[in-house]
Amino acid sequence: MASYKESGVDVEEGYRAVNKYKEHAKRTAIPGLLTGLGSFNGMFEVPKGMKNPVIVSGTDGVGTKLDIAFKMKKYDTVGIDCVAMSVNDILCSGVQTLFFLDYVACGKLESDVAADLVKGVADGCVDTGCALLGGETAEMPDFYDDGKYDLAGFGVGVGEKSEMITGEKIKEGDVLIGLSSTGVHSNGFSLVRKLVQNFDDPFVLDGKDTGKTIGEVLLTPTRIYVKPVMEVLEKYRKAIHGMVHVTGGGFYENIPRMYPKAENGKKQLISVIKRDSWEIPPVFGELIRRGADLDSIYNTFNMGIGFVLAVNAKEDDDVLDMFNKNASKYHKDYCPDMKAYKIGRVEYAKGDVNGQKDAVIFE
Repeated sequence: MASYKESGVDVEEGYRAVNKYKEHAKRTAIPGLLTGLGSFNGMFEVPKGMKNPVIVSGTDGVGTKLDIAFKMKKYDTVGIDCVAMSVNDILCSGVQTLFFLDYVACGKLESDVAADLVKGVADGCVDTGCALLGGETAEMPDFYDDGKYDLAGFGVGVGEKSEMITGEKIKEGDVLIGLSSTGVHSNGFSLVRKLVQNFDDPFVLDGKDTGKTIGEVLLTPTRIYVKPVMEVLEKYRKAIHGMVHVTGGGFYENIPRMYPKAENGKKQLISVIKRDSWEIPPVFGELIRRGADLDSIYNTFNMGIGFVLAVNAKEDDDVLDMFNKNASKYHKDYCPDMKAYKIGRVEYAKGDVNGQKDAVIFE
């Protein structure tokens, strides 16, 4: 007779992991939360006073950035990436995420490692202002290698339909304001892992050892833009015509996604980006030094801009000032102060838009 434990699944270790999760989830409790971890489902009350509520959701994982965490045995920050990838996407509609659920899968469960992963998820939820409503831990021996974990999740928010930011109001002359990233964030790591063979290499800047390894720099979590952007939206929502989370595909793939498709003979809106208008984090210079292709780098990485807003030109200075004055309010140990820059403008295309290279122009 074979037991479940003999087949590779340790339910007792699972119980220990869940008990550790509960301590982290307590930190994320917000008004509207009706259940705690341990129920078969999670319940959250729809905010009162909405006339026409719209549910907005987003889902994503951490991807191959997890491989660096495994090799460096540092598991407590990739959960922030997991949350950020979903809540920043939801934010593009002008909506605050209310709750988040995660999914942890592994070959052999170690409760301390799983708890570190969930700690990062809870940190991301606190930084967002949303509740960690629940999740799932799946131990699958012989499916995942021992020591390897996968981490994914999804968030849900609710917004007033009349206040949704859809991109339909974007017009020629709008100013593009870019918000600084913390580095590579959580995209492009399949390339990063080809460029960097030893994550314990010292990270050298201007010929000086920074005291960090390249692996530590690469594990810097994705910035969560929810609180600073929602604060600006409270005052300038009508001036914000579109928003973009710059993820996989970089500038070329993501920025055009906020523009309405040109129909009925109308011209297509495009982005004109000013080179050297923002500070590029040194980690990208290191990746270029190690062989990253310059011709495609803006089609792979965020290059220092993790979120972009199309703003009415009459109020662009006010929006920019508010972002920069409030930057230090959202400082975290893992996340340097955010900076906002005017990085370009919206124009009508002068001809047909055939592919990404025509939709984003650098000058």
